[in-house]
Amino acid sequence: MAQLHACDHHHAAPGLAERALLAELDAASRRCDRAQEKLTTGRRRVLELLLRAGRPAKAYDLIAQFGEDGRPAKPPTVYRALDFLERQGLAHRIESLNAYVACRQGDKPHVAAFLICDCCHTSREVEIGGPPDLIAAGDKIGFAFKGVTIEGHGLCAECGPG
Repeated sequence: MAQLHACDHHHAAPGLAERALLAELDAASRRCDRAQEKLTTGRRRVLELLLRAGRPAKAYDLIAQFGEDGRPAKPPTVYRALDFLERQGLAHRIESLNAYVACRQGDKPHVAAFLICDCCHTSREVEIGGPPDLIAAGDKIGFAFKGVTIEGHGLCAECGPG
């Protein structure tokens, strides 16, 4: 998959494979069942591609890799799947990269906070308590948050100065 990888040094493959991949896909299917939603074949395939990538993936990379026979998907198929996965909390969109990542935080509500490497474009979702001032300000005026995403940019340990 033609990822956002831009640096010239080696990184370990961050994605999931085999048992770990199947376990995540099965957990996602059960989560959808509990929500009375369906993880269709297309939605499952897009989630699989995100989990295999293990790093942010652009929608057009997912479109190109979608068909297991090598044929690309029609763009609406992938965009609808991404929209569903986001609504179910199974994926996040990283705005600054215009890319998507699988969420492996489970079905507990959380603030999506990402540490994004400006060299290799890997991302890591970290758990934070949330931006209390923003939430308090919203509560004060009756604003109901659907989600909050925080993006921090810098260099990962492998790309950093050492």
